[in-house]
Amino acid sequence: MKFFNVKTVTETLAVIAEEFRPVRLPVEVPLAEALGMVLAEDVISGEQVPHFARSTVDGYAVRAKDTFGASDSLPAFLTITGQIDMGRAADLYLHEGQAQAIPTGGMLPDGADSVVMMEHVEEVGDLLNVYRQVAPGENVVRAGDDVEIGETVMAAGHRLRPQDLGVLAAIGRTSVRVYPRPIVGILSTGDEVVPADKRELAPGEVRDINSVTVGAAARQHGADVIFGGIVKDDCDAFLAKAEELYRQVDFLILSGGSSVGTRDFTVQVMQSLGEPGVLVHGVSIKPGKPTILARAGEKPLLGLPGHPVSALIIFHLFAVPILHRLQGIRPSASDKRLPARISRNIPSAVGRSDYVRVKLEERSDGLWAVPVFGKSGLISTLAKSDGMVEIAANKEGILEGEVVSVYVFP
Repeated sequence: MKFFNVKTVTETLAVIAEEFRPVRLPVEVPLAEALGMVLAEDVISGEQVPHFARSTVDGYAVRAKDTFGASDSLPAFLTITGQIDMGRAADLYLHEGQAQAIPTGGMLPDGADSVVMMEHVEEVGDLLNVYRQVAPGENVVRAGDDVEIGETVMAAGHRLRPQDLGVLAAIGRTSVRVYPRPIVGILSTGDEVVPADKRELAPGEVRDINSVTVGAAARQHGADVIFGGIVKDDCDAFLAKAEELYRQVDFLILSGGSSVGTRDFTVQVMQSLGEPGVLVHGVSIKPGKPTILARAGEKPLLGLPGHPVSALIIFHLFAVPILHRLQGIRPSASDKRLPARISRNIPSAVGRSDYVRVKLEERSDGLWAVPVFGKSGLISTLAKSDGMVEIAANKEGILEGEVVSVYVFP
């Protein structure tokens, strides 16, 4: 393979930001089906939450000024004039010197401005002895304290979590406009690659790890996955299978076949699938230099290295941002990192970005990143890692104790 368009990691990410956007139009889905999907619209509330003032404790609705100065030795005396039931309107106005029993979540009656807790009162017939003063608004959630009318409760580009669905339900939304889950196709190549479920391996054979790991990672980032199987190192067979899979998906990932060698057909296949073709042919990175990025029509194509560790690291660096672009996710939400101190010196060659797997350890003096070393074919090194640290292309390494930014694996 001749690397004719090698780019830096930053340049490759810039290409992704420039070239890719959602392939399919937004759809309206029921709230119950929207978990993990990405909003295609700003959600603006048409009502208050809560829509009435309510108590946060079991106790008595009161006017705060009627309790001022109350203590164990000198209680305030109020007249109990009623009881508020859950799910019912508080119809009885509360006048000066009065109290009404109220449960947690009950509607605060007009005239009341606070609630005194049950633990701080004593009932004596219709008389309420109050042994602790309360401030105006104490133990009360006012109408609109959670959400106001006209408030933007969620912005377009936000991936919906369970708590987000709760907010949407609270403001009366039963459906939401989202981007469809991108469909990712994964096609593995190589004469030596056999299905992962093969029990007995012949000499020279390796199980298809990448389809399992990359497919799982794609689903983890909101995609549906179609597995295209395994094709041998034959250009015609490779192209025929890639064309078939390309028609079914929004994003095609080719695993293997991007290493240096005479049987590398990935570039030819990508060029044949549509214009503009290959955008990045090699990245100045370790591991993962033989990475290929292309676009056929509106659809992204990514050629991953065959080695499992390289493939998954490249997936996190480049496929995840592509998936985010396809789902309309805000760029600021696409990269989660933690600061930590590196536990040892790590040398690096200037001119390429090195990505080192690390395990995070919480020590008495803070969070430390402990390197997990191993060759790119050793998948167990990733299983032992919590994330990875970049050594930038302009650095000769990082020193023990230096604060680094850890890309944490989901």
